[in-house]
Amino acid sequence: MRAIDTNVLVRLVTRDDAEQVRAAEAFIEKGAWVSLIVLVETTWVLRAAYKLGADEIATAVEMLLRHKDLTLQDPDVVALALELVRRKPAVELSDWLFLDIARKAGHIPLGTFDKSLGKREGAQRL
Repeated sequence: MRAIDTNVLVRLVTRDDAEQVRAAEAFIEKGAWVSLIVLVETTWVLRAAYKLGADEIATAVEMLLRHKDLTLQDPDVVALALELVRRKPAVELSDWLFLDIARKAGHIPLGTFDKSLGKREGAQRL
């Protein structure tokens, strides 16, 4: 299966360049894999460059998770992170992903200086 980069995923979400959207859709129509790194970068771009809030980003990631042509790496981890960010939006989706990836791999606690993340089960504020 093919894989896609952050800029392709951003085009699919934002649809802000018609030519690039067409190229992205043509590339993924036979299926494409999205790594967690690309997903996290995409959330950062959506927040920083497009000024989307936590709820809008979560909605975009839900759309990607259900997309017929995309396969997200560790979809169970992504789904759990989405559920948690909906309940606790003070912690960014990327932080929930970091914590859940560490938990799934059996590497808990996750050391962090982040005040919000450090309060969560499985994290340890340093």
